[in-house]
Amino acid sequence: MTRQNALQSFLPKKTLCALIGSATLAMAAPAMAEDVTLRMAYDADPVTLDIHEQLSGGTLQLSHMVYDPLIRWNRDLGFDGRLAKSWERVDDNTMRFHLREGVKFHSGNDFSAKDVVWTIERLKKSADFKAIFEPFTDVKAVDDYTVDLVTDKPFPLVLNAATYIFPMDSAFYSGETEDGKAKDEIAKAANTFASRNESGTGPYKVADRQQGVKISFERFEDYWDTESPGNVDDIVLTPIKENATRVAALLSGDMDFIAPVPPTDLERIRKQDGVHLVEMGGTRIITFQMNQERVEAFKDKRVRQAVNYAINQEGIAQKLMKGFATPAAQMSPDGYQGHNPELTPRYDVAKAKELMKEAGYEDGFEISMMAPNNRYVNDAKIAQAVASMLARINITVDLKTLPKAQYWPEYDARAADMMMIGWHSDTEDSANFFEFLTFCPDADSGVGQYNSETDTEKRAKMLQAAEKAVYDDAGFVPLHWQNLAWGARDGVNIEPVLNVMNFPYLGDLVIDQE
Repeated sequence: MTRQNALQSFLPKKTLCALIGSATLAMAAPAMAEDVTLRMAYDADPVTLDIHEQLSGGTLQLSHMVYDPLIRWNRDLGFDGRLAKSWERVDDNTMRFHLREGVKFHSGNDFSAKDVVWTIERLKKSADFKAIFEPFTDVKAVDDYTVDLVTDKPFPLVLNAATYIFPMDSAFYSGETEDGKAKDEIAKAANTFASRNESGTGPYKVADRQQGVKISFERFEDYWDTESPGNVDDIVLTPIKENATRVAALLSGDMDFIAPVPPTDLERIRKQDGVHLVEMGGTRIITFQMNQERVEAFKDKRVRQAVNYAINQEGIAQKLMKGFATPAAQMSPDGYQGHNPELTPRYDVAKAKELMKEAGYEDGFEISMMAPNNRYVNDAKIAQAVASMLARINITVDLKTLPKAQYWPEYDARAADMMMIGWHSDTEDSANFFEFLTFCPDADSGVGQYNSETDTEKRAKMLQAAEKAVYDDAGFVPLHWQNLAWGARDGVNIEPVLNVMNFPYLGDLVIDQE
């Protein structure tokens, strides 16, 4: 007896027709599409949700997921409109931005010019960001969807700076919390409202956050960019500090996308079936800073030069970085206006010893050194190598390495005599290096402003001269420009959303579906 005959034998006719009709509909209905989820692992997770609390790569990566900038860099280092659909220069000191209409914040509030004005005013209060916005003397809402950015004199980097402007939800962040704290408060390593809550206009909302364990993101249903090709519904970011563990997670299929890929595992991923590697030449300079306020010897230029002569940048790049870095003698990489081709690494131990003797420090001295151990590629190993190299000129180093989240407060406090810092000019301009790494710190002003020369050739010569001056003064120890590498399983099409700024535009990521 067939199943249908059996049903006919035991069920009333009306019931049987209803069941057969339901079964027919069920067979005809298409299967419900499952959500597309990206499982990704970075070497660390963002230390805060407040995108103005800390200027770092991790914060900017988060910003591009949860917020949208006015404009953003494209792969050709030009500008694409985001929340600003167009812009024009009104006069020598004023740039006008025309904003998109119909954009919603995650809270449901409408985006308008007042949010841009509020955000820029908050950026100017941020210890980490105010230097970038020092040249801007005014920001005006011309109408609900037009904003003027005003400088006190012609400024060549208005659009560069605009890539930092991720409008925040001014209504959401206004007022006070239940315990009387201002919702717009900016404080490092503090439990502020903005550090725990977000309302941006970006492609993803924060669904759940367990600091140091994972962050879950979900696609924002009312996201304005309906032309984005991105098809990822959910993202789970898991911080995996250890390089080997992170790579193993990709190769085992536990992760779909990882960054960074350490130099020691590049070939391993290249040879593995089912995964692929994307590499790019980098523009992030890795350096050590010497604190002459803590070490009397560092006030002597000959000692600072000796430190530079004692360090083998070529060796570090070849042996520790496996060739996945370019030895540096300056901050500006090739291609930047300030890059000075005359400046080369100056490794010479004999010369270093001679300079130490001339300065009266032939017997050396002791210093403390700090470096992160999960922020830059091989950061702890590089610090150990530098400490060993300095021992050759009788500088004894007490080295301490810390996880990224613990290191940044120590760096801000200048807690050691030599400290590692890597810097990528997010304005893609040499002046950014000088602004943040070589100007004397000024807590009130956020240090000065960029060079205001707008003639490209003149400006390039001035920046190259600045690189030469810092080189001669040995104001810091440049090590190398760190290359970039990302790994993903096949079908996760990461290459179109990657860039030399290392801000993956994950809202546009496409994952092939079987």
